[in-house]
Amino acid sequence: MKPKISIITVNYNNLEGLQKTIESVSSQTWQAFEHIIIDGGSSDGSVAYIESKSDQFAYWVSELDKGVYHAMNKGIAKATGEYLLFLNSGDHFFSDRVLEQNHQEIKNAAIIYFNLQVVEGHKVFIKEYPEVLSFSYFVKDTLPHPATFIAKEAFEKTNFYKEDFKILSDWKFFLDSICKYNLAYKKINTTLSTFYIGGMSSNPANRGVKLDEKQQVLQEEYAAYLQDLDDVILYRDIVTTFRKSRIIRLLVKLRFLNQF
Repeated sequence: MKPKISIITVNYNNLEGLQKTIESVSSQTWQAFEHIIIDGGSSDGSVAYIESKSDQFAYWVSELDKGVYHAMNKGIAKATGEYLLFLNSGDHFFSDRVLEQNHQEIKNAAIIYFNLQVVEGHKVFIKEYPEVLSFSYFVKDTLPHPATFIAKEAFEKTNFYKEDFKILSDWKFFLDSICKYNLAYKKINTTLSTFYIGGMSSNPANRGVKLDEKQQVLQEEYAAYLQDLDDVILYRDIVTTFRKSRIIRLLVKLRFLNQF
């Protein structure tokens, strides 16, 4: 029977994180899914660990790849589920029962996203995402791939992840899906997964790469949207200035009247 959900884990030389992820997946009280492992040719013991757990996976491979998004695309190609979830090495589910409690929600939309627990050193918090998504939202933020189920058909429509990007291909995918292709989405207001800040996308040293990739997408593919956003901001500023000037004139008038 074709599984409804495919969980894809990408790993490269992160044995400790990989163990955490695989243990979390195998501990789920609801198991009607397939788990796929895409390893980039690790040399830290990850491959031996994967082999020792191979009976838990629908598919696994360890070979050189062209980067994280090439690896994720390889996982998409092998997945047989209707919905895909990327739980990469180091990420894990929020609890052992989270799939049991929420798997019935995985339907009727191309993109189904949850809240995400974020761990940054000793700081732990829940990041919540909006019910309504818009272009202006994606200009400043994105959705969490460890807490978002994506219909496999959505990748076929958007031509998978852009492999020559190093950091923001998942952001581009979500932006295109919602703002270009108008794919249906829904928010489930509970926490699905845990993410640890410190990876490639959250490394301050990669800030310049993130900015370059974001500017490339916005300027080449969404110039008209940016102009609309600029116009809205300009209009808002004009209205705010006008209202402030009216209030000032009113206050001056009242002060003048109070003198008599």
